[in-house]
Amino acid sequence: MLTDFGCKHCGSNEVVKYGLEGGIQYWWCKSCQRKFADNDALPGMHTPIPQVSSALNMYYSGMSIDEIRQHLEQEHNNKPSDSTIYEWIKRFSIEATEAANTYKPNVGDVWLADETVIDLDGKKAFFWDLIDIKTRFLLASQLTYNRTSQHAKDLIEQAVKRAGKQPRVLITDKLGAYVEGAEMALGGDTQHIQTKGFIVQPNTNLLERFHGSLKSRTKVMRGFKTPEGASMILQGWLVYYNSFRPHESLDDKTPAEKAGIKSVMHNWRDVVMLSRGDNVDFDTGEISPMPDFKRFYTEPLDIGTPTRYGLTKKKKRKGVVKKKVKYAPVIEVKPTPMITAISFNRRKSR
Repeated sequence: MLTDFGCKHCGSNEVVKYGLEGGIQYWWCKSCQRKFADNDALPGMHTPIPQVSSALNMYYSGMSIDEIRQHLEQEHNNKPSDSTIYEWIKRFSIEATEAANTYKPNVGDVWLADETVIDLDGKKAFFWDLIDIKTRFLLASQLTYNRTSQHAKDLIEQAVKRAGKQPRVLITDKLGAYVEGAEMALGGDTQHIQTKGFIVQPNTNLLERFHGSLKSRTKVMRGFKTPEGASMILQGWLVYYNSFRPHESLDDKTPAEKAGIKSVMHNWRDVVMLSRGDNVDFDTGEISPMPDFKRFYTEPLDIGTPTRYGLTKKKKRKGVVKKKVKYAPVIEVKPTPMITAISFNRRKSR
């Protein structure tokens, strides 16, 4: 039986009716021997594709999972659980990251590297970035507990692998790890410039503005427990930053468009539409979990040893510290002579 629509799994039109479940018509594909529901949803899912993609866009735009759930309930009378929404975010973030990593950006020759502090389950961690100045394309990023020369080397090597070339100029701040890290990764073919302050050009103001956007995102991404989970979500946000969000400084183009990438993914709806449900258990119709993010990380992340907040701060001296008492300034007032005016009101005699 040929139909006007194709199989959700393989796209074949050779499908037949396979009964009703919960008032929803199910079909059987003769080509791939799988069943699917007659609704606007991916195999193994009940929520329509537009609602799933809308939830992803709202999340990476800054809304919390609880706010997204309330929005879906009010607008579509759909009540997914918080864990279900998180599974959507996890699944399609991984798929978007894997797809985005297959494209080679055409970037410039001047790159900028920097790092910022984030809170990872109550521990201080560092999120490293390396961005191309010309296209604003984020070439590499990583999450670590420490800032060593090996971590700097890993970041630069990731960027070189993604761009397929070395930069002519690498700009960083005064962090000492960049000196040895850049030397190990790039040798002497790249000019390494370390800024002396944000008032001196070139500087890292561009990446500081990027970190401002990133920190606004991490305010919503609460509850990080593992480096793998935090890295996965942040990588998904970077796909959103590179490919889905236009920049005013780029004439309302995305960094991916500016870098000459011709991708079929222009938004989260495209990501969901292109998904074929590789992790669906078709016997039960449920999405199988991805424990430990094994699909995304083939090897454990080596991000160093966590330290406590305040470890780098100066320790207070033992003993009683006398408080300095501030006295009000003494103002000397010079005496001035007093002038008394006496007036006589003489009545005229009649």
